[in-house]
Amino acid sequence: MTETIWFLVVGGVLIFMGLASSTFKRLPISTAMCYLAIGFALGPGAANLLHIRLDGDTAVLRLVTEVGMLVSLFAIGLRLRVPPTDRRWLLPLRLGFVAMALTIVALTLLCGYALGMAWGPSLLLAAMLAPTDPVLAHDVQVEQPGDTDLLRFSLTGEGGLNDGIALPFALLGIAVCRYEASPDDALHLSFIAQAAWGTLGALASGWALGGLTVRLVAYLRTRRGEALGSEGFYALGLIALSYGVAQLLHTYAFLAVFAAGLAMRRAEQKRSGDKSAREAVGTIDADDVTATASDPDRAHAFMAERVHGFTIELERIAEVATMLIVGAVLATLWRELFTWRAAVLIGGLFVVIRPLAVEASLVGSCATGAQRRLMSWFGIRGVGSFYYLLYALENAPKQAASPLVPLVVAAIAASVIVHGVTSTPLMNRYQRSLDNE
Repeated sequence: MTETIWFLVVGGVLIFMGLASSTFKRLPISTAMCYLAIGFALGPGAANLLHIRLDGDTAVLRLVTEVGMLVSLFAIGLRLRVPPTDRRWLLPLRLGFVAMALTIVALTLLCGYALGMAWGPSLLLAAMLAPTDPVLAHDVQVEQPGDTDLLRFSLTGEGGLNDGIALPFALLGIAVCRYEASPDDALHLSFIAQAAWGTLGALASGWALGGLTVRLVAYLRTRRGEALGSEGFYALGLIALSYGVAQLLHTYAFLAVFAAGLAMRRAEQKRSGDKSAREAVGTIDADDVTATASDPDRAHAFMAERVHGFTIELERIAEVATMLIVGAVLATLWRELFTWRAAVLIGGLFVVIRPLAVEASLVGSCATGAQRRLMSWFGIRGVGSFYYLLYALENAPKQAASPLVPLVVAAIAASVIVHGVTSTPLMNRYQRSLDNE
C-alpha cells in the first residue's frame, strides 16, 4: 500500500507542477517553495509518509544531492555563452572567489564570537552556508544561452564557481574540528597547495574533456555520418567522465563538471560565430533531424542545444528530489529551528555579511548600484549547503557536525522562502528598468 501511495503522490506532484509552472512565473512563489512544502507535508509532522534519518541515510542522501548538483553545474556551464577571455567574467570570478572568502571569514567570526561556537564548527558552518545555490536560483539566473545581462550572468557564474571552491574551506573546517577533538591530528601547510591544485586541475581537466568530447562527436557526425542522436547519453557520459577524472586527479569534481559544460558551449560558439545557437540550428523539420546533426555548419549548435534541453529537464527533476528531502528533514527538526542562534545567523548572513562581502568584492567594477544591490540580496542558499552538511556528517567528528544540522536547515528554509517570495517581483522590476533605458 505504501508503494501505491508513493506512486500516486510523486505522479500527482510532477503533473501538478508541470501544469502550474507557467502560473508560478507570474506569482511571488518559487517551485522550490512548493517542493519544500510538499516534503514537509509528507514528513513525520503530517502525512508521515517520508522518513529521513540524517544519521542513518547520510551516504544515500549525499549521493542523491551530489548527482543533482553535478547536473545543475553542467547545465549552468552550457548556459554561459561568453568566451573565457571576456571581461564580463571578472564579476562572477570576484563573487565566486573574493565574496565567498569574505563571507566565510565573517561567518566564522560571527559564529565564534556571537554564537559562542568553537572555531572548528564555526569554520565548517561558514563553509556550508557560503556558496550560493545553482539549483534553486532559476528566476535570477541566465535562462537561455547568449543572455549576457550582467546581473544574471554574474549570479549564474557565481553559482557555478563557488560550490566547488567551497570544498577546501569545508575540508579545512573538518580538519580544525578533528584537531580540536584530538591535537594529534595536526594541520599541514600542504593544504594550500592541494587547494590550488584541486581548483586549477579541475577546471583544466573538465575543460579538456568537454572540448575533446564535442570535437569527437562532431567529427564522427560530419565526416562519417556516425554517432547520430543520443545527446542525453553524451551529457550524462560527459558529466560522469569529468567527475571520475577529477576524483582520480584529486581535484574538485564540481568545478570539473562546470568547466565541461563551459567547454561544450565554447566549442559551439566558435563554430556559430556571431549567430546565436538557435539561429545557427535554424528551423528543423521532423524528417530533417539527421541532416541537421551531420551538417558541418550546424552540428555543434545542434548538439549543444539538444544537450542543454536534456539537462534542463534533469535539473528540474533534481530540484524535486532534493527539496522533497529537505522538506522532510525540516518536518523532523522544525521545533529546533526557532532559536536565537538561528535568527542571529540568518539575519547576519542575509542582511549584513552577504551585502558587505558583495560590495567589497565589486569595488571598482562596472556593475550599477541596482545590480549590486540585487547581487547582494540574491545569495540563495539551498542544495549546495545541504550537500556540504551531509558531507560533514560523513567526515567530521559527530560532536562537531551534528549540532550544525538545525542551523543549516533553518538557513536553507529561510532562503527558499524569503528569496522565493522576492525573486519574481524584484526581477520583474529590474527588467522593467532595463526596458525603460
